[in-house]
Order: sequence, then C-alpha cells, then structure tokens
Amino acid sequence: MSEERFEELCVLALDQVPPQLAELLDNVVLFIEDDAPEDDPHLLGLYDGVPLTERDSHYGGALPDRITIFRRPLLGICETEEDVVEEVRITVVHEIAHFFGIDDARLHELGYA
Repeated sequence: MSEERFEELCVLALDQVPPQLAELLDNVVLFIEDDAPEDDPHLLGLYDGVPLTERDSHYGGALPDRITIFRRPLLGICETEEDVVEEVRITVVHEIAHFFGIDDARLHELGYA
C-alpha cells in the first residue's frame, strides 16, 4: 500500500470520530511514521502528551500532544486493504482514547486493545 493511501485511511479514521468528541481534540496533532521505536517494533500507535484528565491550570502554552501511527507494523499485521482500514480505525480510536485519559485496561474491555 502506498504512503499516500495509508495517509488517506488515517484521515478517514479521524473523520469517523463522532463530532462531539472531535470538537474536544484540542492541541493534538496526528503523525504517520514508517517504523515504530526500536524498543517496541510491533507498536501500532502511540499517544505522547498530557491527557485531558490530567491537565490543570499549568497546562497552558504546552506543545501539542502527538498521536503517531506506525505504517509498517500496521501493514505487517494486515492481509487486505479492508484489514488495513479496520486496524487503522482501531489504532486511531485507541490513541485518541488515551488523549481523553482512557487507559489500556478499559480500552481492552471496550475491544480497542
């Protein structure tokens, strides 16, 4: 799959976030990188920032939080484009959930782990 098509699928996944949640995504940016970090090469996505549940009055002026989607590991677990669409959607939702302060245990209960 081309880098451009993968990016389109990430944008599509973001577009499918319910509007009432998307409006709350403040000071967060989405990145796509080819490879996961060397210490966790199978990682599909990563949220790096301060979740909304932990922000206080000292948060102002912070650099944007980052959601990074790792293209090669995601493609490595998929056999079809339909698989990629579903895995990208799950990964984007998973990382957005971390932005909202939802931890991995709860995401697992919800089917997003």
